[in-house]
Amino acid sequence: MRAVIQRVLSADVTVDGKTVGKCQKGYMILFCAVEGDCEQDIELLARKTANLRVFCDDDGKMNRSVLETDGEVLCISQFTLAADTKKGNRPSFIKAMSPDVASEYYDKYCDCLKQLGIKRVQKGIFGANMKVSLVNDGPVTIILDTDTWKR
Repeated sequence: MRAVIQRVLSADVTVDGKTVGKCQKGYMILFCAVEGDCEQDIELLARKTANLRVFCDDDGKMNRSVLETDGEVLCISQFTLAADTKKGNRPSFIKAMSPDVASEYYDKYCDCLKQLGIKRVQKGIFGANMKVSLVNDGPVTIILDTDTWKR
């Protein structure tokens, strides 16, 4: 399971010109479930996301989590994070989880973030052609991959 976490001042997602999700200070997350992921990965990734310390404390050090800053989240599903670019120039997405299960995992990941204490979690529309806008703060961008914690 993969997530690209971007610390943002604001972010929004539109589908067919209509805003379907937005957040203020917090995270804009790109989420992807890959073949071999399981339900335990959802909680592991959500816990790591919620507790990741990338917000500044009073001394200007990245020591605070999105929970501690009462931050918001906009989470977008993005199967292209499963891209395999080992051969040729055209990415292969064969490692992406099937859409029916990936959609379920996406919803569960967002629900888990809420259960962990993030008060406002907004989403895009799974499988839709979305337009995402954000103001990256820092910029700070962190890539999380549950496979790296299983080794």
